[in-house]
Amino acid sequence: METILRPLIVVGGSVLLTVVIGWATDLLLRKADGRHPETPLWGLLRRARVPYQIVLCSGLLRGSYVEAGVFPEHRTGVGRTLTLLLIGSVAWLVVRIAAAVVETSYSRYAHAHAERDPARVRRVRTQVSLIMRVVTAVVGVVAVSSMLLTFPAMRAAGASLLASAGIIGIVAGVAAQSTLGNLFAGFQIAFGDMVRMGDTVVVDGEWGTVEEITLTYLSVRTWDERRITMPVSYFTSKPFENWSRGTPQMTGTVFWHLDHSAPMDLMRERLRDILRECPAWDGRNYNLTVTDTTPTTMEVRALVTAKDADDIWTVRVTVREGMLRWLADEHPYALPRVNTADAALRPPRAGLPHARHAPDPAAGRSSDGDARRFPGRPAKSL
Repeated sequence: METILRPLIVVGGSVLLTVVIGWATDLLLRKADGRHPETPLWGLLRRARVPYQIVLCSGLLRGSYVEAGVFPEHRTGVGRTLTLLLIGSVAWLVVRIAAAVVETSYSRYAHAHAERDPARVRRVRTQVSLIMRVVTAVVGVVAVSSMLLTFPAMRAAGASLLASAGIIGIVAGVAAQSTLGNLFAGFQIAFGDMVRMGDTVVVDGEWGTVEEITLTYLSVRTWDERRITMPVSYFTSKPFENWSRGTPQMTGTVFWHLDHSAPMDLMRERLRDILRECPAWDGRNYNLTVTDTTPTTMEVRALVTAKDADDIWTVRVTVREGMLRWLADEHPYALPRVNTADAALRPPRAGLPHARHAPDPAAGRSSDGDARRFPGRPAKSL
């Protein structure tokens, strides 16, 4: 009877104690979150309740399973399994706690500086994201190493591996040269403030917003919701446009090809009215000038301003559409036209009779020429 009750008491007690402690801890975190709504720390710590309970349960079982007498013939295997579970859950818990602390610190900083310096907030966000990835990688490597060292064979091989670490490091460095280059480029981007999450960039002719930055690649979300994934080394070795660098304010252009008789003064007044009705215009500046001419049309350019890249696109399309509609309704003569007037005849040269009408280009065409142009048609008779 004792052989049955002891395992049930030890295992059941461990599980019950884990549930009770986990429930009590979660209750305290919920109360703390309700009392301090200004900080998200307590709510973020609640995300760690699953690894926290696994750590409690595996730790209790690891310390008491010998007394329980469960599977005595497999004592070594059960003990090593519980040890591996404990190491993995501790690593998981450390990552969750670190993420909660870092996210809370970033939230406070962003709330305090979002309006005064949004560019600095994006830079800090990029750095925080990469730091968390580094912390996760380091904790994962330490956890895996600790798991491997629980096996006697791995501990014996550790000395020989340490002796050959120099040669292995050289070979691995040569083999993973591009990967290491991207890794160091990721640190350079994070702490060199070259590009940040949320920046508007133009890469290989594609306009988009930086959505994700890791230690090896960078993801750009284009205006049509496509994702362009590029190695971070691209941004440290090739030029690219960063429209969010410095101030996000932008100046855009709108072009029209109009007739020479277009009413420029009225167009300037209409441009002012269109911009006043456009919420995306920031009110800083606008202008309308003729920038080029051709024998049949002239090129008219409008300069408009907006607070960022998204709004400048909205202003440009609004101005272009509104001006064209107004010209078509009020001044249709200003739109480009195709000249269909008869061509003026060239005056006859001296000594030649006056031509009564324009010569027919086909009149002097020979039958041989017709035969050559249309081999399947018989030549015309003169």
